[in-house]
Amino acid sequence: MFARVLVSLDDDLLSQEYPRNAEEASDAGRVKDAMRAQCVPQIARHWHEAAGSLRSADPAVAAVALDAARRCISWIDVSLVANDVFVPLLFDIALSPGSVAPLAAAAVGCLSAVAAKRMDARAKVALLRSLLAAQKGFGSPDSGLKMAHLVTAYAFEALECYRKLGSSDADGTAALEMLEEVLPAVFAAAESCDDDEVDSGSVLDFLSGYVSTMKAPSEKQLAHLGRILEVVRMQMSYDPVYRGHLDVLDKIGKEEEDLMAEQRKDLVVLFRSICRVAPGATQLFIRGLLVTALSSAEVSVEDVEVTLTLFYRLGEIVGEEEIRNGTGLLRELVSMLLSAKFSCHTHRLVGLVYLDTINRYIKFMQENDQYVPHLLTVFLDERGIHHQNAHVSCHAGYLLMRAVRLLKAKLVPYLDTILQNLQDALGKFTATDWANKDIKFSSSEDGSQIFEAVGLLIGIEEVSPDKQVQCLTALLNPLCQQIESLVMDAKAQGLEESSPRAIGLQQIIVALTMTSKGFNERLVMGSRPTLGVMFKKTLDVVLQVLISFPNVKPLRSKIMSFLHRMVEILGISVLPCIPIALQQLLVDNEAKDMVEFLYLINQIICKFNSSANALLEDVFPAIASHLSVMLSQDVFSNGPASNTEEMRELQELEKTFYSFLLAIATHDLSTVLLNPSYRNYLENIMQFLLITSCSHKEIPHRKTCIQIFVNLIKDWCSSSEVEDKLPGFRVFMIEKFAAGCCLHSVLDKSFNFRDGNSTALFGEIVTAQKVMYERFGENFIVTFVAKLREAHCPPDLTEQYYQKLQGNDIKAFKSFYQTLIEKIRQQQNGSLVFR
Repeated sequence: MFARVLVSLDDDLLSQEYPRNAEEASDAGRVKDAMRAQCVPQIARHWHEAAGSLRSADPAVAAVALDAARRCISWIDVSLVANDVFVPLLFDIALSPGSVAPLAAAAVGCLSAVAAKRMDARAKVALLRSLLAAQKGFGSPDSGLKMAHLVTAYAFEALECYRKLGSSDADGTAALEMLEEVLPAVFAAAESCDDDEVDSGSVLDFLSGYVSTMKAPSEKQLAHLGRILEVVRMQMSYDPVYRGHLDVLDKIGKEEEDLMAEQRKDLVVLFRSICRVAPGATQLFIRGLLVTALSSAEVSVEDVEVTLTLFYRLGEIVGEEEIRNGTGLLRELVSMLLSAKFSCHTHRLVGLVYLDTINRYIKFMQENDQYVPHLLTVFLDERGIHHQNAHVSCHAGYLLMRAVRLLKAKLVPYLDTILQNLQDALGKFTATDWANKDIKFSSSEDGSQIFEAVGLLIGIEEVSPDKQVQCLTALLNPLCQQIESLVMDAKAQGLEESSPRAIGLQQIIVALTMTSKGFNERLVMGSRPTLGVMFKKTLDVVLQVLISFPNVKPLRSKIMSFLHRMVEILGISVLPCIPIALQQLLVDNEAKDMVEFLYLINQIICKFNSSANALLEDVFPAIASHLSVMLSQDVFSNGPASNTEEMRELQELEKTFYSFLLAIATHDLSTVLLNPSYRNYLENIMQFLLITSCSHKEIPHRKTCIQIFVNLIKDWCSSSEVEDKLPGFRVFMIEKFAAGCCLHSVLDKSFNFRDGNSTALFGEIVTAQKVMYERFGENFIVTFVAKLREAHCPPDLTEQYYQKLQGNDIKAFKSFYQTLIEKIRQQQNGSLVFR
């Protein structure tokens, strides 16, 4: 009962582990002072007597008494416990085979509290020395297993003393010696990771701190680092009980993978610290792990996975130059890795980390051509694209594509070998029974990266023209034939969005798109025009799909991506094919469909400039008609509805529409807007741009609209009004835009000159005034100055405005105009604030 009273007193008042307010802290201090003055020595003797007399008779009571002692050690005179009588008793209880677990743990807790007692560093060294002397074999592995918490706390305190006193101080040196004496016990504690008594976080903190003290490790310290690496390896290893779940990556496996990723973060930091301090020892350690893994037919998935993970992490630390040259043991390690075939290689975890590790060191192959065949073998055999796990196989295709990008010409001699080995992976797109309703497809495992890799290989300029034609024909023809067959069947039987045929068509078109990424316009339309003809025929085949099934949106999206690539590589020759495609792409469009459509149009505009004029003339009315409905002002909302997916799609469409108009205005295509038959559309667009430039809540949109107006002024207006291309546009800009955007919008208090986006917008507003003055001359000046006077601008500033506008220093004009606006803001009564 007495022990329980002390424990409750600690919980409710004395303990600093709980948040206390100032009054509670003051109360606790008074109670502690009174107890120290009146009864603590008697209580300490009671703890000793209870522990000694009840350890066998009533160990549960003895444990509670020692728990009460542990709680008080932080604030009592430590010598009441840390003495020649109490400490030996605590060690005896902690290590005695006859002690029940709760009692032994309580004794270890008391000793740990003694070691952790706050005091001067020199006094702490003396205290630690006394603990070490009190128990023979304190630093042995057996002590680490039985007193894990104590040896970890002891080592941490010794390390702190060494840090404070330094290696030049005698006590500091003594602290380091004591630390190293207990390291075997710490390692034993760390390696007993299944023991609930071990706080792996505390052990890890200590080990990280210990490694950080090393600069040039001695032989003894290198041995210690080897043990620490083993601790890292053990704590980074998966539990075998999850092996099956991690292979199929079900819910349990995914949770375990996420937990391990989190657990490994601090371990990786420790591993990196060791790599920096002792790179040679780290490489030697990994070599030992690799040799062991390769020499045993019974090696576990977990051991191989952690070995490869550590090798991968090593590649993050060593420099690129070291990898290229194979510095140290890296040459031997990479060679071992390339030839490695583990008995558990079929497991998903091993397959993935093996490929990632190969990819981490791929720059070694870039500098050492003799290893390129071994690299290709890895990607092309059962360790790579033919791995039995589809996820690993797909990942191998992705990494092969990256390898081709990096190695390029080095792979030309192996082109036939690569294509021959890839035949199975490519063939599934031509041999699949797309009518089979049981076939399942996943976008993450469609193998499309393999087609990109093949395209990159064929597209290397060092490949002969005849070889390129031969290889591309062998690749494109079967895919096109498969498309034609699927289209024919689908026309007869119909094509549902989620049907195997629709998915099959999508995957084939994705394969064609990925293949085209290996080619560019200079090669296809310049030096190797035969390739251009082949891609043009392929485009014709794909367009038949779009013409036949324009309403199957997932399929249409894939065709859109293919069109982007064809625009990029076929150049101007693609233009005759585009109108029919655009006509189909406008069928049954929603906001997100129009966004994709405008992306394609913007690409065409930016690539072909005025050459796209006729195309744009044809399609503009349809675009304007769709957007006038979709972007009407009443569809936008500022309430809760503005956060819906539909509203976000409309906002993205609005942004893309501004980009579309800016592309027209900046690529010599603004004459398209002047077509008399588009006059109604043009008036709506002008009003839309005006409202946005003056008051849209998105500052970047306002900036874009001003840029559009500035470019239209340059295109449509000259210094003489009679030569203007659009009658009335000059008046509109002076009366509406100049007043509304250039003056009233910046007078609004919501316009913040300290905001970066607003400052950029203000720069565009200033530029617009300069351009209007250059093209509209006195008409602009007279009207705008009148607007300034209406806004109560001081006469002297009005005169200065006229002078600054005529000058050539745009920065000075911008600075002056900001001062003018701020001055008007101070004087106006709010009636002119633009809303």
